[in-house]
Amino acid sequence: MTNEHRANGRIELTQQAGSEHLLQVRNLRTHFFSPGAVVRAVDDVSFNLDEGETVGLVGESGCGKSVTALSLLRLIPNPPGRIVGGEIIFEDRDILKMEPSELQEIRGGRIGMIFQEPMTSLNPVLTIGRQLTEPLKLHLGMTSGQARSRAAELLELVGIPNADIRLRGFAHQFSGGQRQRIMIAIALSCNPKLLIADEATTALDVTIQAQILELMKNLTDQLGTALIIITHNLGIVARYADRVNVMYAGKIKETGTADEIYEEPRHPYTVGLLNSVPRLDLPTQGRLDPIPGEIPNLARLPEGCSFRDRCEYTVDRCESENPPAQLVQGDHYAACWEWERVKLPLEAGMEQP
Repeated sequence: MTNEHRANGRIELTQQAGSEHLLQVRNLRTHFFSPGAVVRAVDDVSFNLDEGETVGLVGESGCGKSVTALSLLRLIPNPPGRIVGGEIIFEDRDILKMEPSELQEIRGGRIGMIFQEPMTSLNPVLTIGRQLTEPLKLHLGMTSGQARSRAAELLELVGIPNADIRLRGFAHQFSGGQRQRIMIAIALSCNPKLLIADEATTALDVTIQAQILELMKNLTDQLGTALIIITHNLGIVARYADRVNVMYAGKIKETGTADEIYEEPRHPYTVGLLNSVPRLDLPTQGRLDPIPGEIPNLARLPEGCSFRDRCEYTVDRCESENPPAQLVQGDHYAACWEWERVKLPLEAGMEQP
């Protein structure tokens, strides 16, 4: 459990005595620097993740989701990017203060990551077996024989048959879905406490997406691994997430349980995302309703609310005052001055599958 209070227009989360979180992100800020401009890709982001919990981080392309994920493992390229503030507390240690040797232990060992495009993550000149056995030897101290045996088990576990033979193959010899299964096997090979899936199914066919998501969720449940699903599609996380953080222009605009976000959204951006999800069960949803306008330039964010130019609920104070997170109920917050007016149209309501 956490206590939450507002300070300087943002949510501050303080841990109660005896309470523990696997991951605590506090006021994280990651900026990219270029001549004459600073892009605030992640701007004061805070959230918690408990052991075994699944959290969805959703929003349009360019809202800061992937930069948040890369920041958690300090994978931001410098230059031009730099984490300029905040804390990332994982298992009671601040990742931002770790030495390189400690980071090596965390990456792939305690935290696994699945990237959007496996062909850019898998080494094209090394066999799949080499890439699967390397983390097992590095993090778990296995011998070559033990690691190869375990690698074969992992391939079978993620649904790739004839593992002894396929370990000798290269990335280009596998289909897109198989490559993503291999990435899941690598990410989970050392039984991490946290798995980050950054748009892990975007480049796959819809039927393959469902298979990969089911596989990922089933395996993390079996291992007791916490999961962060990063996606632009709210429909994807409806089935899998316990909690959802909705991100826009570098900030979290709404946070709550999956039920709260899908049934009673209180930020107009969340409503817009839900209205953009295709529905087959409602006759009025034969067309999609896109959110008007575009994400603002993160190097020249407007005064006040960054969503105001795309919002139908705008009032005068939105022009000059950036809304802090407003308590809706329980642990449900929305960063909107007019959250009480925001409603999801009845015909667009979405029940979780």
